[in-house]
Amino acid sequence: MANQKEQEKSTLLQPAAEDSFTLAQGGPFPLASGGSLRPLTLRYALYGSLNQARDNAILVCHALSGSARVADWWLGVVGPGCAIDTERYCIIGINVIGSCYGSTGPASLNVETGKPYGGGFPLVTIRDMVRAQAELLRHKLGIEHLHTVIGGSLGGMQALQWAVDYPEAVERCIAIGATPLSAMGLALNHLQRVAIQYDPAWSGGEYSPDRGPAVGLSLARGIAMCSYKSAELFDERFARRPNQRGSEDPHRSLAERFDVAGYLDYQGKMFVNRFDANTYLALSKAMDTFDFHIGYGSEEAAFQRIRARVLLLGISSDWLFPPNDVCKLAHRMASAGVNARYLELQSGHGHDAFLAELDSVRAIIAPEIETPIGERNTPTPEFLQMISQLKGSCDGV
Repeated sequence: MANQKEQEKSTLLQPAAEDSFTLAQGGPFPLASGGSLRPLTLRYALYGSLNQARDNAILVCHALSGSARVADWWLGVVGPGCAIDTERYCIIGINVIGSCYGSTGPASLNVETGKPYGGGFPLVTIRDMVRAQAELLRHKLGIEHLHTVIGGSLGGMQALQWAVDYPEAVERCIAIGATPLSAMGLALNHLQRVAIQYDPAWSGGEYSPDRGPAVGLSLARGIAMCSYKSAELFDERFARRPNQRGSEDPHRSLAERFDVAGYLDYQGKMFVNRFDANTYLALSKAMDTFDFHIGYGSEEAAFQRIRARVLLLGISSDWLFPPNDVCKLAHRMASAGVNARYLELQSGHGHDAFLAELDSVRAIIAPEIETPIGERNTPTPEFLQMISQLKGSCDGV
């Protein structure tokens, strides 16, 4: 099994460069919540190279459990000859503040106390993440202009925040399955955090790396997986079959499970091995607090700052970020004067379709990236081939 994993890892596209950049060494990096971080380190990865004009940079923003190594989780979308072509563009991935994959987060050392931040890690917002990314691009990489900023879920929130906060720096913004969370989304995130915090091993966030709240984090991941998938997909994959990971009979005892329960438990167990519970708390809360009007007085005022061409992609079976919510967001942006439009991906995969339906994602974003600014997309043969899986909605947007 270990050899198989090593072989799979070796087939991934490797970054041309991977490094860390530290901000706020002389003074604090202020956060929207009123807190601060000092110093602040961001982990980043580059694929491809900048051209002489330095106008071919594409920032790919990751979702909650992703990392700066974008080809690890979007291989086939990012790579040589792909929609985000590493032979033509310089692709940049930056691990967000609060993550556990190289950037400053709850497990990092707090220089004020000499101990890890733990449960005392300050509240971080999407705006904080984007401002730190802008500092890295400008001061470390010398990039003032982005050809495209793109992401799904929490990554899509970052892409949209980039378009609002740095209007002159962004030409194209592509956000997949991303809006401010609805009350249902807030409720699900709350339950996931409670699951972690009610685990006695959480200890107020002051746990050691090898004795964290594994039960709570596993349960949180199980709840999240339910929100990432669709009911139709679960029925297709699991139906009412007994757990296929052992000879279990759910009609025989309380402990024996149906197949879907075995799947969720397995996903939770695997997640605990690669993720930090305090990071989960920090990033899910950042998603909760994403809201356009903050800092600008109103949503409309925020939208009026946008100069980028914006594509919002909804997913037909997504109930975490319902496509109707994404469609309405596109309408509001267009009403505020934004060059925004909406497309809907027909998929049974739920919210995870942006990671699972790679052919469809490629067919949508390739022409969006290649179309000159100021023009609407001309359908490519690849796009027309996938049209049966797509539904253009929000007429006039």
